Amino acid sequence: MANEGEEMETDIENRKLQELEDMKKRLKEMEEEAASLKALQAKLENEMASAVQVATQFSKEEADSRSVFVGNVDYSCTPDEVQQHFQSCGTINRVTIRTDMFNQPTGYAYVEFLEIEAVQKALQMNESELHGRQLKVTAKRTNVPGMRKAMRVRRPFRFRPYY
Repeated sequence: MANEGEEMETDIENRKLQELEDMKKRLKEMEEEAASLKALQAKLENEMASAVQVATQFSKEEADSRSVFVGNVDYSCTPDEVQQHFQSCGTINRVTIRTDMFNQPTGYAYVEFLEIEAVQKALQMNESELHGRQLKVTAKRTNVPGMRKAMRVRRPFRFRPYY
C-alpha cells in the first residue's frame, strides 16, 4: 500500500511537471507570436504613415492648384469683402487673410475655389481695385518643404567692437 501511495504521488508529480512544461512551451509560443505581431504592426504603421503623408501632399497640391494669391489687400478688408470681389470667377471654397503674430492683417490673402477653371478667371482680375487699392492676383505656389532652409546662407560671425 505504501508503494501504491508513493507511485500515485510520483505519477501526480510527473503529470504536474508535464503540465508545467506544456505551459512553458505555450507561453514561449505566445511570446514569439506577440513579438511577430509587434513587428508586423510597426511595419504597417510605417506604411500607413508614408501613405498618409503622400495623400496629404497630394491634397495640398490639388488645393493649391485651385487657389490664387491676392497681394496688396487693404488692411481693413474682411474675408467676406474679398469673397464678394472674386464671386464672379466661380464658387469660392475658402478665403484666408493672413495675419501676423498680433492678429493684424499682413496685406495678402488666399482664395481657394471649388473648380480649377475659376483660377483662370481670377487671374484676369489682376490689377483690379478693392478698397481703393490695386490687387495683385497670381496663382498660388505649392511650398516645397525645406526649401527655405536650403536657400539661407550662413555667414560667419565677425566681431565688430565699434560700430
